[in-house]
Amino acid sequence: MALAGLGRASLMLWRYRGQEWVRSHGHPFARLLLPAPAYLRFDKTLAVTVLLADLWLVSGIVVLGSDGIFTEEWMGYPGMMDPGGQGYQAGAVSMLLTTAWWSASAAVLGRCWTTAVVQLTVLPLPALWIASFDTYYT
Repeated sequence: MALAGLGRASLMLWRYRGQEWVRSHGHPFARLLLPAPAYLRFDKTLAVTVLLADLWLVSGIVVLGSDGIFTEEWMGYPGMMDPGGQGYQAGAVSMLLTTAWWSASAAVLGRCWTTAVVQLTVLPLPALWIASFDTYYT
């Protein structure tokens, strides 16, 4: 679904290439902050795409961590105790937060305000959720 959303966003870029992406009237600062309708549609499509990609990323972290990392309090079965997984939880939280900041920064540079807000609200919450898991190593 995330790849389909990325394809749709790319198609929107191609379809609206002849339309204005920046407003032509008003104060220059307001023209910078308020995108044209074509660009706003692209931003919304990109926001849905990154939301789907974020959900895929978080579910991948939880699925990969369920085999020997996280405890039976929330999984029902503890799995095997893999000593190689000691840094998995901290690494996953760090990766989610780093991804949130870098992708939101890229969205702000591209004036995709909706996408930036989605990245700054969606990824830190699962990072806190994953950080709250009890593991065999904490």
